[in-house]
Amino acid sequence: MTIPFIDLAAQFAAIEPDVRTRMDRVLAHGQFIMGPEVAEMEAALAEFVGEGRECISCASGTEALLIALMALGIGPGDEVITTPFTFVATGEMIALLGATPVFVDVRLEDANIDERLIEAAITARTKAIIPVSLYGQPSDMVAIERIADAHGLTVIEDAAQSFGAEQGGVRSCGLSRLATTSFFPSKPLGCYGDGGAIFTSDPELAQAMREIRVHGQSKRYVHTRIGVGGRMDTLQCAVVLAKMTRFGEELDLRAEVAQRYCDGLSGLDPALRLIEVATDRTSVWAQYTVRVTDRDGLAAALQAEGIPTAVHYPVPLNDQPAYRDLARGGATPNARVLAGTVMSLPMSADLSMQDQMRIIATIKRTLQS
Repeated sequence: MTIPFIDLAAQFAAIEPDVRTRMDRVLAHGQFIMGPEVAEMEAALAEFVGEGRECISCASGTEALLIALMALGIGPGDEVITTPFTFVATGEMIALLGATPVFVDVRLEDANIDERLIEAAITARTKAIIPVSLYGQPSDMVAIERIADAHGLTVIEDAAQSFGAEQGGVRSCGLSRLATTSFFPSKPLGCYGDGGAIFTSDPELAQAMREIRVHGQSKRYVHTRIGVGGRMDTLQCAVVLAKMTRFGEELDLRAEVAQRYCDGLSGLDPALRLIEVATDRTSVWAQYTVRVTDRDGLAAALQAEGIPTAVHYPVPLNDQPAYRDLARGGATPNARVLAGTVMSLPMSADLSMQDQMRIIATIKRTLQS
């Protein structure tokens, strides 16, 4: 039998009554845009992230990045430092506003931006830094914030994959002045369509972003700034509220699944290496990703056993056709190494121990044969 890469069906079965009740409530009141569930979800998410945070929901994780950058006034002539080893949305929103993405290489051990290389990339045109908390683990946000403070820059944590993770006891999305996340269905906290959110401790930025997401309106038909149609619809907020009732339990289950992978796959160097989690951080394991020397061979062997895999991400952004001549930055050899070796394995809170042991056994048998 084929093992699901992400078992959303099992998750739905565990929360189905609450999902249906909350969605039926929206269908009954009919406020499909900016209904009461929107404010309810924003309050719940802000409380989860930590005291002093405001949450602004929006149409997607991509839209969250766009709105955050717009609120900072990022535009032509500006530079924004980020990682080349991520989904395209991070660099895409910088370029969309006419600014220049400046790509800084990543660490091999955890695939996150190497904070030791950031300062050398800062110029008079640098306006912000966007570290991406990849695979579920925050970048070293403490070190990055220290660098940003020294140069008067704003940090936007792209936490699309790390909502619920921590550094030093502070939750992702609460580690910087601005943070964004995604509720795409495959995320640890996902809805049943597109959705996202922005978090900030700055009331003025929060107000600006609330206006930007509704076409720049400060009140109906009064447009005080350029904006977008960036609202998260009420039905999707209802889904996130239902999923939050099980989210803490799911994070514990994901950690258990990840630990079984770590225990079962350790000691296979150099054919397979694990992505490391720093001692001052936790991961929500948005993906369980390893580095494999013969990726194609292992993927084929797993596929033959009904075990799906994925590659996040096969081409660094600075090697993508649209960004080769647009972006700035130095060499990023680690990003290229990772792009050629990473492989993500089935991962979800509901992955059964039996299925997981089958995955681990197939990997070991293939690599040790």
